Amino acid sequence: MDRTRPTVLVLRALGLGDFLTGVPALRALRAAFPGHRLALAAPAALAPLARLSGAVQELVPANPLAPLPDRLRGAAVAVNLHGRGPQSHDVLRAVGPQELLWFANECVPGSKDAPQWRAGEHEVHRWCRLLEEHGIPAEPRDLRLPAPRQNAPEEWRGTTVIHPGAGDPARVWPARRWAEIARAERAHGRRVLLTGSAREGGIARLIASDAALPPGSVLAGRTDLDRLAKLVACASRVVSCDTGVAHLATALGTPSVTLFGSVPPAEWGPIVDRRVHRTL
Repeated sequence: MDRTRPTVLVLRALGLGDFLTGVPALRALRAAFPGHRLALAAPAALAPLARLSGAVQELVPANPLAPLPDRLRGAAVAVNLHGRGPQSHDVLRAVGPQELLWFANECVPGSKDAPQWRAGEHEVHRWCRLLEEHGIPAEPRDLRLPAPRQNAPEEWRGTTVIHPGAGDPARVWPARRWAEIARAERAHGRRVLLTGSAREGGIARLIASDAALPPGSVLAGRTDLDRLAKLVACASRVVSCDTGVAHLATALGTPSVTLFGSVPPAEWGPIVDRRVHRTL
């Protein structure tokens, strides 16, 4: 990495879905500052998708609202795609950037003339509007990712991926309902694979048992983000709650059905290819 060039530092130290909904804004920043290097402060696990985006030149491992490394001090531009502050604003102010792009917050000096936060705004449009109001053109629909280059196992192709878990328990559907879907897909001659984190392995195994899925159907806890992206890219369909894998299906163009709970699709649902992405 050529660190002699000026830096555009972007803070979005959040999860998979948050990263993917921020891709159009990241690409807009890359286009607006072609002579700069774009450094994204985000969880290290997102590195494979950061590379696929074509926008991020360096991923700086970061935890939500934790101090950033001293080597980022004096960035030419710092962009808060994490929230509206004051905590996230203070994280960026602490590294002393020359310019800050952020939302207004009455508790943060210097931000009162910045764009205003709008409750209920779609997450993709929110961050693109932030840039637009700072004079940087951004296209919300520019969120597709290319498929990972490495080949996926042949047995993954054409599968139905069911991802039953979610970070918020309020968004999780009962296991027996997922099992009904798995049985229906099997009745149509489709192979079903269950994904999720290691913590979600229990519900995945319960669904597999209830639906009498064959051995090897549970991949929960066995795929890192790179392998999950390969699986979703070659699957025929993805069925999930409102969680990161739903955004991954949208980004990779894999048909999907997403069950929304406490947050409406108008704020987090797909904004492209709606013919193949259904929300309930």
